[in-house]
Amino acid sequence: MFGKKRSLVGLDIGSHSVKVIELTEVRDQLKITGFGHSLIENKDALKDTVVDLLRTAGIKTRRVVTAVSGRSVIVRYINMPAMSDEDMKSALRFEADKYIPFEVDEVVLDCARLKDFGETTNASGEKEMKVLLVAVKQTLIDDHLQLIQAAGLTPVVVDVDTFALGNAFEFNSLHSPRVEDEEQVIALVDIGAIKTNINIVKNNTSYFSREVYLAGNDFTEAISRRMGIDSVEADSLKLNPDGKEVEVEECILPTLDDLANEIHLSLDYYENQYDREVDDIYVSGGGSRISGLQATFERVFNRRVDFWDPTENLDIRADKVDPDELKEYGAQMAISVGLASRILDR
Repeated sequence: MFGKKRSLVGLDIGSHSVKVIELTEVRDQLKITGFGHSLIENKDALKDTVVDLLRTAGIKTRRVVTAVSGRSVIVRYINMPAMSDEDMKSALRFEADKYIPFEVDEVVLDCARLKDFGETTNASGEKEMKVLLVAVKQTLIDDHLQLIQAAGLTPVVVDVDTFALGNAFEFNSLHSPRVEDEEQVIALVDIGAIKTNINIVKNNTSYFSREVYLAGNDFTEAISRRMGIDSVEADSLKLNPDGKEVEVEECILPTLDDLANEIHLSLDYYENQYDREVDDIYVSGGGSRISGLQATFERVFNRRVDFWDPTENLDIRADKVDPDELKEYGAQMAISVGLASRILDR
């Protein structure tokens, strides 16, 4: 009656919460058909948290895309002699040893030619290409897959958080009435609980990515310490100052400055490396809602900062998803939307 359906779930398992988005394609039209979020109250019961969240969200699709992140994930943008993709894959294990702090036998390796860079000639006159190298400790992948499969799910792809962030922005742009400038350089900043993801992209190609270990929990700790209250009350006050905006902003300002300066270092690195300014900065994540963040970022970056909702241009099944709840939590769904957008991969 409704034609053939394809569904895919983007499952973002963070340190503080689990977030999920289900995208379904019917007759070449994509809709959000499932959405949910849940705090991680007991890491030993993480599998149960995932299972309960999918059930509560009414998601029955078993095919999921997830992501890994953290210090066991290494991303490098390297130069390699120009060669075919097949030869590049073969040469990867020999090249990787120069760039990663782990034994090659301990990691899962992947790479992709960055075609936007084309081929260049080095000082010796040899042709080179730019390659994105990703190395993930095998133990992290194994633990992640074990969790997913224990929850009765079928992992389709295991991605990396920062690249899922870029995919979310690209996917959102595809459904936006705005016409994007392919030459525009955009810095995506997603502020989570324990880390902040940074991905600088141009024409949907990642030119730089980094994780900064300053984020929402650090703001909570600053409020708790300065105001002499427990972390639960501090976390609540962080998002809902309820008349104490000035006091909360004073508590978190040093931490906000530290985070902004770390992001600014990333912008400077890109701009010096490629002799090109970053045009726009888009901020998402649960930490983006903190009072005083926009003013601090704009002061440090000396440019406008935009806040975006990765779900705002997407159609939803209103009989399955609460539009108001989705709008409230939309800024936190960037990674899960980027993961679910893999439904476009054929």
